[in-house]
Amino acid sequence: MTGRARARSRGRARGQETVPPGASHAHEAAPAPAPLSEGDLVGRGRQKGAPGTYGSEVVLQISAGFQQVKLGERGGRRRDFNDAGIYTRQAMEHVKDSKCGTSGAVIRLSANFFRILSRPQWVLYQYHVDYKPPMESRRLRSALLFHHSEVLGLARCFDGAQLFLPHRLHNKETVLHSETRNGEKVQITITLTNELPPTSPVCIQFYNIIFRRILKILNMQQIGRNHYNPSDPLNIPQHKLTIWPGYSTTILHYESSIMMCTDISHKVLRSETVLDFMANLRHQCGNQRFTEICSKELIGLIVLTKYNNKTYRIDDIAWDHTPNNTFKKGDTEISFKNYYKTQYGLDINDGNQVLLISHVKKMGPAGGPPPGPAMLVPELCYLTGLTDKMRSDFTIMKDLSLHTRLNPEQREKRLERFITNIQRNSEAQAELDKWGLSFDKQLLNLTGRVLGAERIFQGPRSFEYNPQSADWSREMRGIPLISAPALNNWAIFHTRRNGNEAQALLQTLGKVSGPLGLRIQRAVMIEFDDHQEALLKALQYNVGPQTQMVVVVLPSNRKDKYDCVKKYLCVDCPIPSQCVVSRTLSRPQALMTIATKIAMQMVCKMGGELWSVEIPLKQLMVVGIDCYHDTIAGKRSIGALVASLNPTMSRWFSKCVMQHKGQEIMDGLKMALIGKHLMADGRPCFPGALKDYLKFNNCLPTRIIVYRDGVGDGQLHSVVNYEVSQIMDSIKAIGQDYDPKLSVVVVKKRISSRFFAMIGGKVTNPPPGTIIDTEVTRPEWYDFYIVSQAVRCGSVSPTHYNVVYDTSGLKPDHMQRLTYKLCHLYFNWQGIIRVPAPCMYAHKLAFLVGQSIHREPSVQLDNYLFYL
Repeated sequence: MTGRARARSRGRARGQETVPPGASHAHEAAPAPAPLSEGDLVGRGRQKGAPGTYGSEVVLQISAGFQQVKLGERGGRRRDFNDAGIYTRQAMEHVKDSKCGTSGAVIRLSANFFRILSRPQWVLYQYHVDYKPPMESRRLRSALLFHHSEVLGLARCFDGAQLFLPHRLHNKETVLHSETRNGEKVQITITLTNELPPTSPVCIQFYNIIFRRILKILNMQQIGRNHYNPSDPLNIPQHKLTIWPGYSTTILHYESSIMMCTDISHKVLRSETVLDFMANLRHQCGNQRFTEICSKELIGLIVLTKYNNKTYRIDDIAWDHTPNNTFKKGDTEISFKNYYKTQYGLDINDGNQVLLISHVKKMGPAGGPPPGPAMLVPELCYLTGLTDKMRSDFTIMKDLSLHTRLNPEQREKRLERFITNIQRNSEAQAELDKWGLSFDKQLLNLTGRVLGAERIFQGPRSFEYNPQSADWSREMRGIPLISAPALNNWAIFHTRRNGNEAQALLQTLGKVSGPLGLRIQRAVMIEFDDHQEALLKALQYNVGPQTQMVVVVLPSNRKDKYDCVKKYLCVDCPIPSQCVVSRTLSRPQALMTIATKIAMQMVCKMGGELWSVEIPLKQLMVVGIDCYHDTIAGKRSIGALVASLNPTMSRWFSKCVMQHKGQEIMDGLKMALIGKHLMADGRPCFPGALKDYLKFNNCLPTRIIVYRDGVGDGQLHSVVNYEVSQIMDSIKAIGQDYDPKLSVVVVKKRISSRFFAMIGGKVTNPPPGTIIDTEVTRPEWYDFYIVSQAVRCGSVSPTHYNVVYDTSGLKPDHMQRLTYKLCHLYFNWQGIIRVPAPCMYAHKLAFLVGQSIHREPSVQLDNYLFYL
């Protein structure tokens, strides 16, 4: 069978079935089943219709595949095109002509982008196809149309209504005649509706669709958004893991040309099935608690079904269903066991296993009902990803990194091999030639700039760090901090078993505190029994308003004890606290380093300041906004806002917004910002930050720069059209005469762009401070990339910054340099981090509230970095 025949065969299979059974096809609008009566329940495995409690509520359906959606409708569903149509640069006069900076040393770079080359005057012609009499079947419409290859040619793309051709037909309206197998005469009218230039959004979508065809010709399987090669697995048998190598690809219009951004991706699969996992779990915990523990362990995990190479999230377990249960396929009833045998040739060995439920998120066809839950057989589902236990296992992560953590030279070679494989494959090349398209053979070459190292100001001295390591932990030793409140009244809580570790910590803190400029009195040592209730009682009895700091030496990293400490000391009795796992203190050779870091965290949490960099702008307030989804407290969203309070950006105001389930983060921020939604303490978020800034400086900021992190793909519309106006409204709420200059910058970390430098004849990572603002940026945006941190192994990940609103008039050079400076001010790390410090602080705050507290922290902690 040829590759094209295999592709057609797979297409037919997908047309028949795109998710596991348990439903009718998406284009069959099945009526909701009637409520089940006792007569419908004929023992285990005999129930007909929908499973369990889903019987009278949800129509089970097989969802429509991507190939069934009209081309014009696909853009909103695909990650690649969600941000199309956002033109923010045109509103900013100061960057209309150029958005490039000037400072820094020039550096030659290459990037993981390949230019798309097309024939001159390339145009895509869009036609509307009409049938008389109307034809319901999409497949029949395609077959009748493609009988006329002599008119249309072999290069065509048809979605059932819209036809795309690389050439123009002779007439604006072309009438063709076909005949069905039944002898019915059909008239087909093809009408030209549009001529699309290469840069049009529909053309960009079209390029991505064509390239996905190329990947299928290469026998790569799409899982989620990326494509993987199951025929070339990397096995790690000692850990029962398999890695599928693959690629993520996106074709978009960049500054000077249309390019494909390609990055290496890996899919980690476990060799065990869900059924194996359940059997092992039953053996460990016994039958009595198996149902409860199994649900807790499995719900939320992602599984892969190898028979169709699709991933699903386990949302529930149908304990009353087995593979012997039946569902309706078309007009007939068929059991899950027989279905998999006839559809995929798979035998299900365990007929008593329960079924898994996954709520399919894909939309049904236009006008049709949404698909219902898919039923999965554990025996055929393979676990993906790593458990927390695996992630904490150094050996497993080390063995994994040998295959997945590629250095720049390995990554570049893999990318070049990928594009070479496309060009050497005759069938893939023929598909591209039909459309007059080809890819550049080399990675994109471009120019970047490297900013100089910042001078770090600490106490009475200043120093420069090694720009290659982007770390100043050595340079800062023996130098007092900017400010450190005296620690006179504090306590250390520990169990009897960890008494030695607690004493060692106390003594070492006394040694390291002097050079840091921290005056520290001896702590009160309090012993508690090793259970959560005793720890809480000990805190309630011994901690009062006069306590400055609480240190808890935890016997293990159990989450419930940590959460207990943080809930009580962040909400009920607002006192800064520091938790340390006893195992961390059990290495005497590392205790000085650990104690130094703990001492600096304690200083931050009490309102101290560690170091700063030069910030030339005066009366400036920088704001970081991020969000986190709390899966425990009813899937509520937590929006966190952190704002600078002083000129050196070393004091911060922090606040959270708690939102209801299903409420978008933009709504919560809007209400918090403009003061319509007050916190529990009665203070709104943004105005609260401005009022505290006024207290610190006796004036309001004349310039505000907001760094908005946590914006997912496709949410840029909401930020630009909705959030920015709410931020402006919240500022106006301070007073009609108050009109500061405002900039809003969207920060994006999850990007596929990678950059490589040739230094000393070797492909390596760009040095920290590398800025890229040409070639790979978008013409409609005021955007740039910064490589701010250094990595010891693997390839460095740049951060993408998109200035979506700007009335400040700051030159691009100043905006870039300020952003890089802010990456130096995260006090939890003596080095440069990947994002500006306010973004990281906002993330830490939202994460603490969403993971441990699940409530708004006390107002008394607003001006402290209590969440570090």
